[in-house]
Amino acid sequence: MKQHTVRTYASAETLDREDELAWKMAGVAIDPVAVDPQVEDMIINRIIDNAAVAAASVARRPVISARLQALAHPYSPGATVFGAPADTRISPEWAAWANGVAVRELDYHDTFLAADYSHPGDNIPPILAVAQHLGRSGAELVRGLATGYELQVDLVRGICLHEHKIDHIAHLAPAAAAGIGTLLGLDQQTTYQAIQQALHTSTATRQSRKGQISSWKAYAPAFGGKMAIEAVDRAMRGEGAPSPIYEGEDGFIAWLLSGKGASYTVPLPEAGEAKRAILDTYTKEHSAEYQSQALIDLARKMRQSIPGQDITKVESIVIHTSHHTHYVIGTGANDPQKMDPHASRETLDHSIMYIFAVALEDGSWHHEHSYSPERAQRPDTVALWHKVSTVEDDAWTARYHDPSPEARAFGGRVVITLTDGTVIDDELAVADAHPAGARPFAREQYVAKFRMLADGVLEQDEQDRFLETAQRVSELTGEELNGLTFTVSPDKLGEEGRSARGIFDHRALVNA
Repeated sequence: MKQHTVRTYASAETLDREDELAWKMAGVAIDPVAVDPQVEDMIINRIIDNAAVAAASVARRPVISARLQALAHPYSPGATVFGAPADTRISPEWAAWANGVAVRELDYHDTFLAADYSHPGDNIPPILAVAQHLGRSGAELVRGLATGYELQVDLVRGICLHEHKIDHIAHLAPAAAAGIGTLLGLDQQTTYQAIQQALHTSTATRQSRKGQISSWKAYAPAFGGKMAIEAVDRAMRGEGAPSPIYEGEDGFIAWLLSGKGASYTVPLPEAGEAKRAILDTYTKEHSAEYQSQALIDLARKMRQSIPGQDITKVESIVIHTSHHTHYVIGTGANDPQKMDPHASRETLDHSIMYIFAVALEDGSWHHEHSYSPERAQRPDTVALWHKVSTVEDDAWTARYHDPSPEARAFGGRVVITLTDGTVIDDELAVADAHPAGARPFAREQYVAKFRMLADGVLEQDEQDRFLETAQRVSELTGEELNGLTFTVSPDKLGEEGRSARGIFDHRALVNA
């Protein structure tokens, strides 16, 4: 990997195009380097992982709304939409929109944390949609996904967005645009312009993850993927972008990040160097913000140390953890909504106080039951929940940002004090499912997660068909690539009886 310094340049200064970050990213995208077998294997895992989460969320309101919007945009040849009949084809940017929301709704797919945060599996819906629409092969899809993962992870390693309250989607859209460039074999100039357009149109504040969190948290990455597809389309027609988008005097760094005196260091693969960043990413065993994964596992363990598992004996719980966990999902956020029994699912997902309390009481975590209003409003849960607080621990912050992926830690130390004065003190650095954890996820676990989340949603034959198709992705023809979706019985899609109508309501259009 080569380290690239990125800073703002005054308009009067000379900055050769070859020295621009977006141009260098485009160079990574067009590099014809082969995909490592390990990378291909992990791409298959993440295609399965995304579909698993989409199956579990297919009948949830935000996903239904996005799907109905997409179904109002039929197109030939088009791309597929999770849940819809396999022969239904939708304009690719709208298919990416619907599938992106389905993948993201439960906050249950892969993650990478470094200088910033990311869910690089969000690259899959837009790149796959374009591949299906244009009849590209599975091997070309794999190459495109390797690029998308590589560049999003590299941006996350080098550029912190959250300290300036910019949502992490700003790293996703340029990466997805570059991945589409790789998929289609575009030249460096076209890919460069698409990357810049995608960044310019996808920057937004982190209010989507603050206060009363709404369904936009799931919609935001889908929007970024949609913007990436549209950016590539415009660039292919010869349209340009604000340049240089990162380094310009009125550009991204100067006004949205640390300002004109700041510099960042972004690692990128050298020419001919394999794109392996996906191997540094990790998925979730539990449907919750990633920083809660290890703490859920720790809560399940610590429950066994409470005499008789009698949670009423708990006097207080203090979670010593990283800056991010404390200030984003902990009491350091100063969000009263994170302590509110009537908060939205999206808000509870970003409250480690709630999550730890429920995991400690139940000794388990469930993607639906653990968030139900009945569960959140139980008086004993509310009482325990309000006994939980977080504090930043410099040592855990340092471990969170450790440059070595093997040493990086996202957990914390928990001190539980019982009413009789007994103190239970334990810690966990990474989740059990993390590559360095007690039970790292491999193909078997990804398939098991798919089976669990698809149970009761997809027929057994449809589960088998999807898994068989996904596991030979690099061998798929353009036509076979349309098999990377699943069909759900209409009675399980949750669409019947919906009274809400929008501009794009496909039923209104059909009945007109």
